Amino acid sequence: MNTRLRAQIVKELLSFLRDPKSRMVLVGPPLVQLLVFSFAATLEVRNVDIAVLDQDAGRASHELLARIEAASFVRQLVPVHSTTGLADLLNRREVLVAVHVPADFSRNVAAGRPAVAQLLVDGRRANSGQIAAAYLGTIVAGLDGRLETAGTDASSAIAVRHWFNPNLVYQWFIVPGLAAILAMLAALLVTGLSIAREREMGTFDQLLVSPASPLEIVVGKIVPALVIGTVLALLMVAAGVFLFRVPFSGSLPLLLLSLVVFILSVVGVGLMVSSICRTQQQAILGVFAVGVPVILISGFATPVENMPYALQLLAEANPLKHFLVIVQGTFLKALPPGEVFANLWPMAVIAAITLSSAVVIVQGRLQ
Repeated sequence: MNTRLRAQIVKELLSFLRDPKSRMVLVGPPLVQLLVFSFAATLEVRNVDIAVLDQDAGRASHELLARIEAASFVRQLVPVHSTTGLADLLNRREVLVAVHVPADFSRNVAAGRPAVAQLLVDGRRANSGQIAAAYLGTIVAGLDGRLETAGTDASSAIAVRHWFNPNLVYQWFIVPGLAAILAMLAALLVTGLSIAREREMGTFDQLLVSPASPLEIVVGKIVPALVIGTVLALLMVAAGVFLFRVPFSGSLPLLLLSLVVFILSVVGVGLMVSSICRTQQQAILGVFAVGVPVILISGFATPVENMPYALQLLAEANPLKHFLVIVQGTFLKALPPGEVFANLWPMAVIAAITLSSAVVIVQGRLQ
């Protein structure tokens, strides 16, 4: 490494690390966000109020409602006396779901006929409502399974096993993905502010007259962001393993290699944003303008397969989408090297394109 390039890298690192406020911004918020989001971005549903209209009052309906009330996600059952009461509670958002037990429920169970209870879900809270409905469906299935000895069809019983996460601990899903997202945002922010900060502080002209070539200047801004982003990601991976007890069953060297390629693909985008913006405020807005769509089409919140075909094609050019597959698979199911490289090479192509584009754009700004 020549002297000019080393000086550029040291200068860029010192500009972030010598300021206590910059150190706190780079290290503190990502770790705090990992802790907060890991508990806040839960896929579980708790403390649910359920409206109940029991027009049967028989043995089977009492047992069904007793099981629902004893469920850990239920806070209380709210009894009503008419269908109008059910609709009113749902309309006022006082309950998430409502259960209507018809008058012939117990009679049908005793006779071995299909016994159907109606479930009403608040569609304004679709995700929570679907999860609560799935919980209630499990309770009803358990009741049916116990009553099979009374003459119901035993073929309706289903046993479900969950691979890689047997107890469905939601943090095992959330924490690895959050580590990737927060590392991406940190790397974007570091590179996004680099050239914009030079312009705002008036030191950009010094770069123009310095003996360093445009390529050396670009590399000098890439390396610090790569180091900072990689270290932050490794800190969050360590927090996932030791703090949240997420099992790590894959290869650490492969994960580290994938992380470096992922950060490289991100810093190229950050440099392009920084070279276009003239102030740090514009750079921050540009980072979030890029970061939010990248997260939305990455598959972190919703499966990519559920998106329109055009967005699925766009997601293939999203490095976060490929890295999420690697990091989640490395944690939970010891992703084979073949599958790691199947998602690694698209990130390498994306990194080559973004870094080359960043070099061309930055060179144009420096000349």
